[in-house]
Amino acid sequence: MVKTQTLLTRKSPLGASLKIVRQTFSAHQGKPVRRVSFVSGLHGDEMEGLVLCHRLIQALRRLQETRPEAFRGEVHIYPAANPQALNHGTRLWPFYGSDMNRMMGPHPGQSLPVQFAREVFEDLRKNSDLAIDIHASNLHLKELPQIRIIEEFAEELLPLARQTHTGLIWIHPMAGVFESTLGYNLNQLGIPTLVIETGICLRIEPKFVDRLFQGMMHLLVQQGVLASLPSDIPSLPASRVVYPREVAQASTKHSGLFVSQVTLGQRVGEDEIIGQVLDPVTGVVLEHVTAPVNGLLFTLREQPAVHAGALLARVALDVEPKP
Repeated sequence: MVKTQTLLTRKSPLGASLKIVRQTFSAHQGKPVRRVSFVSGLHGDEMEGLVLCHRLIQALRRLQETRPEAFRGEVHIYPAANPQALNHGTRLWPFYGSDMNRMMGPHPGQSLPVQFAREVFEDLRKNSDLAIDIHASNLHLKELPQIRIIEEFAEELLPLARQTHTGLIWIHPMAGVFESTLGYNLNQLGIPTLVIETGICLRIEPKFVDRLFQGMMHLLVQQGVLASLPSDIPSLPASRVVYPREVAQASTKHSGLFVSQVTLGQRVGEDEIIGQVLDPVTGVVLEHVTAPVNGLLFTLREQPAVHAGALLARVALDVEPKP
């Protein structure tokens, strides 16, 4: 049966109990062939990862009850890694204003966020051969489901990412902001970690969760953790791999209100109008925003209020993916 373990319990500044819970599905017999971990809720305003973890726990529990011999490996699920922020629906840890996903790896201090980040990181390090870190986008942008891979880890991670069938794999350059994240630090330690980005914060897109859930079940089979797919999991098409030079973006030249005229996931043509930036005070259209290239629209602005220079869209170029 699934084993529920509380890794850490602390009192919040106002006295409420906070705890990190891990759900574990063990191998049916003997030593697990592979240990795969799923983490969500590092940011408390990212809801789709919570639903994805719910779906995984539900499906794996049902499989364990009906076909326990199917479990050849071990699955760990950390569905709510930042309970205080999740309780408030905020990205950052309340009271402290701390980003738990910027405290991973070596980090000084003993604040509550640091303690929780350290516990999550160390438990993953000890119990994972592969980790999946699940995130939603911020308040401004909506994303198609995708795996994001930093270039320096692409050789090892790309074959694993292909096994998830998420639809899109974006290989992107390193930036300093990643140095203190969970994914970067686990990868640095030699624990392959895939970072999922999907949807938008404070919202749930059921069709995105469906695709990710099916993809994660495929991954568990490909990794040998499960002997076979449950009968209700369909086959999925291969993911498109997008390299750094195959992504173009559209930004606004004016401050105002952005009104989109396209839908996330559609194909757009170069110079096709994808929206307008309006001045609601004077009734003037400040800018007709156009697609920079032909391709797949995989990021789109959702928050209408924009300042000059704000990112409005990302497009994956219509080119043949590299082998």
